[in-house]
Amino acid sequence: MDRVEEKTLKCIRCGFCLDACPTFRLTGRETLSPRGRIYLVRSWHEGVIPLNEEVVEAFDTCLGCRACETACPSGVEYGAILEMARAEIEAKHKRPLLQGIARKQLVDLLANPKRLALSLKAGRLLPSAQQGRLPGFAAKLLSGTTDTPVRLPQSHGKTAPLPERSPAFGEKRYTVGMLTGCVMQVLFADINAATVRVLRKNGCEVLAPSRLGCCGALHLHVGLLEEARRYARAFLDALSPFLEEMDAFVVNSAGCGSTLKEYAELLHDDPDYAERAHRFAEKVRDVSEWLMEIGLSARPNPLPLTVTYHDACHLAHAQRIRSQPRALLQTIPELKLVELEEADTCCGSAGVYNITQPEMAKRLLDRKIENIRATGADYVATGNPGCLAWIEQGVADAKLAIKVCHPIELLDRALS
Repeated sequence: MDRVEEKTLKCIRCGFCLDACPTFRLTGRETLSPRGRIYLVRSWHEGVIPLNEEVVEAFDTCLGCRACETACPSGVEYGAILEMARAEIEAKHKRPLLQGIARKQLVDLLANPKRLALSLKAGRLLPSAQQGRLPGFAAKLLSGTTDTPVRLPQSHGKTAPLPERSPAFGEKRYTVGMLTGCVMQVLFADINAATVRVLRKNGCEVLAPSRLGCCGALHLHVGLLEEARRYARAFLDALSPFLEEMDAFVVNSAGCGSTLKEYAELLHDDPDYAERAHRFAEKVRDVSEWLMEIGLSARPNPLPLTVTYHDACHLAHAQRIRSQPRALLQTIPELKLVELEEADTCCGSAGVYNITQPEMAKRLLDRKIENIRATGADYVATGNPGCLAWIEQGVADAKLAIKVCHPIELLDRALS
Protein backbone atom coordinates (compact mmCIF):
# COMPACT_ATOMS: atom_id res chain seq x y z
CA MET A 1 0.00 0.00 0.00
CA ASP A 2 1.51 3.37 -1.02
CA ARG A 3 1.35 6.44 1.21
CA VAL A 4 -1.40 8.14 -0.80
CA GLU A 5 -3.64 5.07 -0.54
CA GLU A 6 -2.86 4.67 3.16
CA LYS A 7 -3.84 8.26 3.94
CA THR A 8 -6.93 8.41 1.68
CA LEU A 9 -8.42 5.23 3.17
CA LYS A 10 -9.09 7.14 6.40
CA CYS A 11 -11.79 9.16 4.61
CA ILE A 12 -15.23 7.67 5.40
CA ARG A 13 -17.06 10.20 3.17
CA CYS A 14 -19.15 11.46 6.11
CA GLY A 15 -19.44 14.97 4.65
CA PHE A 16 -18.37 16.97 7.72
CA CYS A 17 -15.74 18.61 5.51
CA LEU A 18 -18.24 20.01 3.02
CA ASP A 19 -19.38 23.09 4.91
CA ALA A 20 -15.82 23.78 6.05
CA CYS A 21 -14.49 23.86 2.46
CA PRO A 22 -14.57 27.34 0.87
CA THR A 23 -14.51 26.08 -2.73
CA PHE A 24 -17.40 23.69 -2.12
CA ARG A 25 -19.40 26.43 -0.41
CA LEU A 26 -18.86 28.74 -3.40
CA THR A 27 -19.54 26.16 -6.15
CA GLY A 28 -21.56 23.29 -4.66
CA ARG A 29 -19.47 20.90 -6.78
CA GLU A 30 -18.60 17.59 -5.15
CA THR A 31 -15.30 17.35 -7.03
CA LEU A 32 -14.31 20.69 -5.51
CA SER A 33 -14.78 19.39 -1.95
CA PRO A 34 -12.19 17.56 0.19
CA ARG A 35 -13.97 14.20 0.03
CA GLY A 36 -14.50 14.65 -3.70
CA ARG A 37 -10.83 15.38 -4.25
CA ILE A 38 -9.85 12.38 -2.13
CA TYR A 39 -12.21 10.18 -4.16
CA LEU A 40 -10.63 11.44 -7.39
CA VAL A 41 -7.08 10.78 -6.25
CA ARG A 42 -8.00 7.28 -5.01
CA SER A 43 -9.78 6.49 -8.28
CA TRP A 44 -6.77 7.72 -10.23
CA HIS A 45 -4.35 5.69 -8.09
CA GLU A 46 -6.50 2.56 -8.46
CA GLY A 47 -6.62 2.95 -12.25
CA VAL A 48 -10.37 3.63 -12.35
CA ILE A 49 -9.83 7.02 -14.02
CA PRO A 50 -6.79 8.52 -15.76
CA LEU A 51 -4.94 11.59 -14.55
CA ASN A 52 -7.22 13.86 -16.56
CA GLU A 53 -8.20 17.53 -16.62
CA GLU A 54 -10.95 16.98 -14.03
CA VAL A 55 -8.40 15.71 -11.51
CA VAL A 56 -5.97 18.54 -12.28
CA GLU A 57 -8.73 21.17 -11.99
CA ALA A 58 -9.86 19.74 -8.65
CA PHE A 59 -6.41 20.09 -7.12
CA ASP A 60 -5.51 23.36 -8.85
CA THR A 61 -8.64 25.00 -7.41
CA CYS A 62 -8.00 23.72 -3.87
CA LEU A 63 -6.88 26.52 -1.55
CA GLY A 64 -4.90 24.16 0.65
CA CYS A 65 -6.49 25.92 3.64
CA ARG A 66 -6.91 22.63 5.53
CA ALA A 67 -10.16 23.72 7.16
CA CYS A 68 -11.36 20.22 6.35
CA GLU A 69 -8.78 18.80 8.78
CA THR A 70 -10.30 20.83 11.61
CA ALA A 71 -13.77 19.54 10.71
CA CYS A 72 -12.82 15.89 10.05
CA PRO A 73 -13.79 13.40 12.81
CA SER A 74 -11.58 10.68 11.28
CA GLY A 75 -8.28 12.55 11.39
CA VAL A 76 -7.74 12.55 7.62
CA GLU A 77 -4.40 14.23 6.83
CA TYR A 78 -5.75 16.18 3.89
CA GLY A 79 -2.75 18.52 3.72
CA ALA A 80 -0.38 15.59 3.18
CA ILE A 81 -2.71 14.07 0.57
CA LEU A 82 -2.91 17.39 -1.26
CA GLU A 83 0.88 17.83 -1.32
CA MET A 84 1.48 14.29 -2.59
CA ALA A 85 -1.25 14.58 -5.23
CA ARG A 86 0.07 17.92 -6.47
CA ALA A 87 3.61 16.54 -6.61
CA GLU A 88 2.41 13.66 -8.80
CA ILE A 89 0.43 16.04 -11.02
CA GLU A 90 3.49 18.25 -11.54
CA ALA A 91 5.61 15.18 -12.33
CA LYS A 92 3.16 13.34 -14.62
CA HIS A 93 0.75 15.89 -16.11
CA LYS A 94 1.90 17.95 -19.08
CA ARG A 95 0.69 21.49 -18.66
CA PRO A 96 0.98 23.89 -21.61
CA LEU A 97 4.72 24.59 -21.85
CA LEU A 98 4.61 28.32 -21.16
CA GLN A 99 2.13 27.89 -18.30
CA GLY A 100 4.37 25.32 -16.61
CA ILE A 101 7.40 27.59 -16.94
CA ALA A 102 5.44 30.60 -15.66
CA ARG A 103 4.19 28.74 -12.57
CA LYS A 104 7.69 27.58 -11.69
CA GLN A 105 9.15 31.03 -12.29
CA LEU A 106 6.48 32.66 -10.11
CA VAL A 107 7.27 30.46 -7.12
CA ASP A 108 11.02 30.82 -7.63
CA LEU A 109 10.60 34.61 -7.79
CA LEU A 110 8.72 34.73 -4.48
CA ALA A 111 11.42 32.55 -2.89
CA ASN A 112 14.19 34.96 -3.92
CA PRO A 113 14.00 38.24 -1.96
CA LYS A 114 16.43 40.16 -4.19
CA ARG A 115 14.63 39.22 -7.40
CA LEU A 116 11.24 39.88 -5.82
CA ALA A 117 12.27 43.36 -4.67
CA LEU A 118 13.61 44.19 -8.15
CA SER A 119 10.46 42.87 -9.82
CA LEU A 120 8.21 44.99 -7.62
CA LYS A 121 10.28 48.06 -8.45
CA ALA A 122 10.06 47.25 -12.15
CA GLY A 123 6.28 46.87 -11.83
CA ARG A 124 6.01 50.46 -10.64
CA LEU A 125 7.62 51.58 -13.92
CA LEU A 126 4.86 50.13 -16.10
CA PRO A 127 2.46 52.53 -17.91
CA SER A 128 -0.04 54.14 -15.52
CA ALA A 129 -2.98 52.03 -16.76
CA GLN A 130 -1.07 48.88 -15.84
CA GLN A 131 0.94 50.23 -12.92
CA GLY A 132 0.84 48.11 -9.79
CA ARG A 133 -0.86 45.19 -11.57
CA LEU A 134 0.39 41.84 -12.76
CA PRO A 135 0.98 42.33 -16.52
CA GLY A 136 -1.82 40.95 -18.68
CA PHE A 137 0.36 38.41 -20.52
CA ALA A 138 1.58 37.01 -17.18
CA ALA A 139 -1.95 36.84 -15.78
CA LYS A 140 -3.13 35.03 -18.92
CA LEU A 141 -0.31 32.47 -18.67
CA LEU A 142 -0.82 31.76 -14.99
CA SER A 143 -4.60 31.77 -14.72
CA GLY A 144 -5.95 31.72 -18.25
CA THR A 145 -7.76 35.02 -17.74
CA THR A 146 -7.17 38.76 -17.45
CA ASP A 147 -10.75 39.51 -16.36
CA THR A 148 -9.86 39.58 -12.65
CA PRO A 149 -6.62 41.58 -12.44
CA VAL A 150 -4.24 41.06 -9.52
CA ARG A 151 -2.37 44.09 -8.23
CA LEU A 152 1.21 43.91 -7.06
CA PRO A 153 1.46 44.28 -3.27
CA GLN A 154 3.00 47.31 -1.58
CA SER A 155 6.21 47.09 0.44
CA HIS A 156 6.12 48.08 4.12
CA GLY A 157 9.40 49.26 5.55
CA LYS A 158 12.85 49.32 3.99
CA THR A 159 14.17 45.86 3.07
CA ALA A 160 17.30 45.30 5.17
CA PRO A 161 18.89 42.22 6.70
CA LEU A 162 18.40 41.79 10.43
CA PRO A 163 21.48 41.56 12.65
CA GLU A 164 22.69 38.00 13.02
CA ARG A 165 22.55 38.36 16.81
CA SER A 166 20.36 40.83 18.72
CA PRO A 167 20.87 40.74 22.52
CA ALA A 168 17.95 40.66 24.93
CA PHE A 169 17.01 43.88 26.71
CA GLY A 170 17.77 43.34 30.36
CA GLU A 171 18.13 39.81 31.70
CA LYS A 172 18.33 37.12 29.02
CA ARG A 173 15.71 34.42 29.49
CA TYR A 174 16.02 32.53 26.20
CA THR A 175 17.94 32.33 22.94
CA VAL A 176 15.71 32.03 19.87
CA GLY A 177 16.26 31.74 16.16
CA MET A 178 14.02 33.75 13.87
CA LEU A 179 12.83 33.24 10.32
CA THR A 180 13.23 36.42 8.26
CA GLY A 181 11.42 34.83 5.31
CA CYS A 182 11.32 35.64 1.61
CA VAL A 183 8.11 37.59 1.01
CA MET A 184 8.17 38.72 4.63
CA GLN A 185 11.51 40.49 4.42
CA VAL A 186 10.60 42.24 1.14
CA LEU A 187 6.97 43.24 1.74
CA PHE A 188 6.84 43.38 5.53
CA ALA A 189 10.30 44.26 6.77
CA ASP A 190 8.69 46.41 9.46
CA ILE A 191 6.95 43.33 10.91
CA ASN A 192 10.28 41.50 11.12
CA ALA A 193 11.80 44.49 12.92
CA ALA A 194 8.81 44.65 15.30
CA THR A 195 9.13 40.93 16.01
CA VAL A 196 12.78 41.31 16.99
CA ARG A 197 11.98 44.26 19.28
CA VAL A 198 9.17 42.41 21.05
CA LEU A 199 11.29 39.29 21.55
CA ARG A 200 14.22 41.32 22.91
CA LYS A 201 11.96 43.25 25.31
CA ASN A 202 10.72 39.92 26.65
CA GLY A 203 14.16 38.58 27.47
CA CYS A 204 15.05 36.80 24.23
CA GLU A 205 18.36 36.98 22.44
CA VAL A 206 17.45 36.74 18.74
CA LEU A 207 19.55 34.92 16.13
CA ALA A 208 18.84 35.59 12.45
CA PRO A 209 21.53 33.73 10.47
CA SER A 210 22.27 35.60 7.24
CA ARG A 211 22.64 32.38 5.22
CA LEU A 212 19.07 31.25 5.92
CA GLY A 213 17.24 31.15 2.60
CA CYS A 214 13.75 30.08 1.58
CA CYS A 215 12.21 27.34 3.75
CA GLY A 216 10.52 25.70 0.72
CA ALA A 217 6.92 26.30 1.82
CA LEU A 218 5.64 27.77 -1.45
CA HIS A 219 7.28 25.03 -3.52
CA LEU A 220 5.78 22.35 -1.28
CA HIS A 221 2.30 23.86 -1.42
CA VAL A 222 2.19 23.95 -5.24
CA GLY A 223 3.56 20.43 -5.71
CA LEU A 224 7.25 21.10 -6.43
CA LEU A 225 8.23 18.48 -3.88
CA GLU A 226 11.87 17.89 -4.77
CA GLU A 227 12.56 21.62 -4.90
CA ALA A 228 10.95 21.95 -1.45
CA ARG A 229 13.22 19.21 -0.10
CA ARG A 230 16.26 20.90 -1.63
CA TYR A 231 15.37 24.18 0.07
CA ALA A 232 14.73 22.36 3.36
CA ARG A 233 18.16 20.69 3.31
CA ALA A 234 19.89 24.00 2.56
CA PHE A 235 17.89 25.66 5.32
CA LEU A 236 18.95 23.05 7.88
CA ASP A 237 22.57 23.28 6.74
CA ALA A 238 22.57 27.05 7.29
CA LEU A 239 20.93 26.69 10.70
CA SER A 240 23.01 23.78 12.00
CA PRO A 241 25.78 25.88 13.65
CA PHE A 242 23.12 27.67 15.76
CA LEU A 243 20.61 24.90 16.43
CA GLU A 244 21.90 23.63 19.76
CA GLU A 245 21.91 27.05 21.44
CA MET A 246 18.35 27.84 20.37
CA ASP A 247 15.54 27.27 22.86
CA ALA A 248 13.06 27.84 20.03
CA PHE A 249 12.89 28.90 16.39
CA VAL A 250 10.31 31.68 16.09
CA VAL A 251 8.24 32.32 12.95
CA ASN A 252 5.87 35.22 12.18
CA SER A 253 4.57 33.74 8.91
CA ALA A 254 1.88 31.07 9.27
CA GLY A 255 2.50 29.31 5.95
CA CYS A 256 6.22 29.01 6.58
CA GLY A 257 5.65 27.93 10.17
CA SER A 258 3.42 25.02 9.19
CA THR A 259 6.01 23.77 6.69
CA LEU A 260 8.89 24.10 9.16
CA LYS A 261 6.92 22.14 11.75
CA GLU A 262 6.48 19.40 9.13
CA TYR A 263 10.16 19.14 8.11
CA ALA A 264 10.39 15.74 9.80
CA GLU A 265 7.66 14.44 7.49
CA LEU A 266 9.13 16.17 4.44
CA LEU A 267 12.58 14.62 4.97
CA HIS A 268 11.56 11.38 6.70
CA ASP A 269 13.19 9.19 4.01
CA ASP A 270 16.48 11.14 3.96
CA PRO A 271 19.08 9.32 6.09
CA ASP A 272 21.31 12.39 6.26
CA TYR A 273 18.65 14.86 7.34
CA ALA A 274 15.73 12.98 8.96
CA GLU A 275 17.02 13.14 12.54
CA ARG A 276 18.13 16.78 12.25
CA ALA A 277 14.80 17.74 10.68
CA HIS A 278 12.96 16.11 13.58
CA ARG A 279 15.04 17.93 16.22
CA PHE A 280 14.57 21.25 14.45
CA ALA A 281 10.80 20.84 13.90
CA GLU A 282 10.29 20.31 17.64
CA LYS A 283 11.73 23.80 18.28
CA VAL A 284 9.56 25.71 15.78
CA ARG A 285 7.03 28.09 17.33
CA ASP A 286 4.75 30.74 15.91
CA VAL A 287 5.64 34.06 17.54
CA SER A 288 2.28 34.27 19.33
CA GLU A 289 2.61 30.67 20.49
CA TRP A 290 6.12 31.32 21.86
CA LEU A 291 5.27 34.55 23.68
CA MET A 292 2.25 33.02 25.37
CA GLU A 293 4.32 29.93 26.25
CA ILE A 294 7.05 31.94 28.02
CA GLY A 295 4.79 34.74 29.31
CA LEU A 296 5.45 38.44 28.76
CA SER A 297 8.08 39.94 31.03
CA ALA A 298 7.48 43.44 29.61
CA ARG A 299 4.20 45.15 30.45
CA PRO A 300 2.30 46.64 27.47
CA ASN A 301 0.98 50.18 27.65
CA PRO A 302 -2.70 50.90 26.87
CA LEU A 303 -3.87 51.08 23.27
CA PRO A 304 -7.48 52.28 23.03
CA LEU A 305 -8.24 50.53 19.72
CA THR A 306 -10.93 48.18 18.41
CA VAL A 307 -9.29 45.20 16.70
CA THR A 308 -10.64 42.14 14.91
CA TYR A 309 -8.61 39.05 14.09
CA HIS A 310 -8.53 36.90 10.94
CA ASP A 311 -7.21 33.35 11.42
CA ALA A 312 -4.56 32.59 8.80
CA CYS A 313 -5.40 29.10 7.53
CA HIS A 314 -1.96 27.59 8.15
CA LEU A 315 -2.03 28.91 11.70
CA ALA A 316 -5.58 27.90 12.68
CA HIS A 317 -5.98 24.66 10.71
CA ALA A 318 -2.46 23.38 10.05
CA GLN A 319 -0.83 24.41 13.35
CA ARG A 320 -4.05 24.50 15.43
CA ILE A 321 -3.07 27.86 16.90
CA ARG A 322 -6.18 29.94 17.55
CA SER A 323 -6.24 31.15 21.13
CA GLN A 324 -2.64 32.41 21.40
CA PRO A 325 -2.84 35.36 18.95
CA ARG A 326 -6.09 36.49 20.56
CA ALA A 327 -4.65 36.09 24.06
CA LEU A 328 -1.57 38.07 22.99
CA LEU A 329 -3.74 40.94 21.77
CA GLN A 330 -5.74 40.84 24.99
CA THR A 331 -2.59 41.47 27.05
CA ILE A 332 -2.76 45.06 25.74
CA PRO A 333 -4.77 47.27 28.13
CA GLU A 334 -7.77 49.11 26.64
CA LEU A 335 -7.58 47.15 23.38
CA LYS A 336 -11.02 45.82 22.49
CA LEU A 337 -10.96 42.56 20.52
CA VAL A 338 -14.12 41.84 18.53
CA GLU A 339 -14.68 38.47 16.90
CA LEU A 340 -14.87 38.27 13.12
CA GLU A 341 -17.63 36.25 11.46
CA GLU A 342 -16.07 33.28 9.61
CA ALA A 343 -12.70 34.28 11.10
CA ASP A 344 -11.11 30.96 10.11
CA THR A 345 -12.48 30.89 6.54
CA CYS A 346 -9.78 31.45 3.93
CA CYS A 347 -9.44 34.98 2.55
CA GLY A 348 -8.43 33.61 -0.88
CA SER A 349 -4.72 34.47 -0.80
CA ALA A 350 -3.45 30.92 -0.19
CA GLY A 351 0.13 31.30 -1.39
CA VAL A 352 -0.09 31.98 -5.13
CA TYR A 353 -3.78 31.04 -5.38
CA ASN A 354 -4.94 34.66 -5.85
CA ILE A 355 -2.71 34.79 -8.94
CA THR A 356 -3.46 31.37 -10.43
CA GLN A 357 -7.19 31.33 -9.48
CA PRO A 358 -8.06 35.05 -9.30
CA GLU A 359 -11.83 34.77 -9.80
CA MET A 360 -12.36 32.32 -6.93
CA ALA A 361 -9.89 34.21 -4.75
CA LYS A 362 -11.70 37.52 -5.35
CA ARG A 363 -15.04 36.01 -4.35
CA LEU A 364 -13.53 34.81 -1.08
CA LEU A 365 -11.87 38.18 -0.49
CA ASP A 366 -15.12 40.09 -1.03
CA ARG A 367 -16.84 37.87 1.54
CA LYS A 368 -14.00 38.39 4.01
CA ILE A 369 -14.04 42.17 3.56
CA GLU A 370 -17.80 42.36 4.20
CA ASN A 371 -17.33 40.44 7.44
CA ILE A 372 -14.47 42.75 8.45
CA ARG A 373 -16.60 45.81 7.65
CA ALA A 374 -19.37 44.48 9.91
CA THR A 375 -17.09 44.41 12.98
CA GLY A 376 -16.62 48.18 13.04
CA ALA A 377 -12.97 47.60 13.95
CA ASP A 378 -10.14 50.10 13.52
CA TYR A 379 -7.64 47.31 12.76
CA VAL A 380 -7.75 43.79 11.37
CA ALA A 381 -4.83 41.66 12.52
CA THR A 382 -3.57 38.44 10.95
CA GLY A 383 -0.38 36.37 11.10
CA ASN A 384 0.58 35.59 7.51
CA PRO A 385 2.09 37.78 4.74
CA GLY A 386 -0.21 36.48 2.01
CA CYS A 387 -3.30 37.29 4.09
CA LEU A 388 -1.88 40.69 5.03
CA ALA A 389 -1.25 41.72 1.42
CA TRP A 390 -4.51 40.29 0.05
CA ILE A 391 -6.78 41.70 2.77
CA GLU A 392 -4.98 45.04 2.46
CA GLN A 393 -5.89 45.04 -1.24
CA GLY A 394 -9.51 44.24 -0.40
CA VAL A 395 -9.71 46.99 2.23
CA ALA A 396 -8.29 49.51 -0.27
CA ASP A 397 -10.74 48.42 -3.00
CA ALA A 398 -13.65 48.79 -0.56
CA LYS A 399 -12.30 52.20 0.56
CA LEU A 400 -12.48 51.23 4.21
CA ALA A 401 -10.66 53.21 6.89
CA ILE A 402 -9.34 50.01 8.48
CA LYS A 403 -5.66 49.29 8.96
CA VAL A 404 -4.31 45.79 8.30
CA CYS A 405 -1.52 44.59 10.57
CA HIS A 406 0.23 41.65 12.21
CA PRO A 407 -0.66 41.12 15.91
CA ILE A 408 3.02 41.59 16.78
CA GLU A 409 2.90 45.16 15.40
CA LEU A 410 0.21 46.12 17.90
CA LEU A 411 2.14 44.55 20.76
CA ASP A 412 5.31 46.31 19.61
CA ARG A 413 3.44 49.60 19.61
CA ALA A 414 2.09 48.93 23.10
CA LEU A 415 5.58 48.15 24.38
CA SER A 416 7.13 51.31 22.89
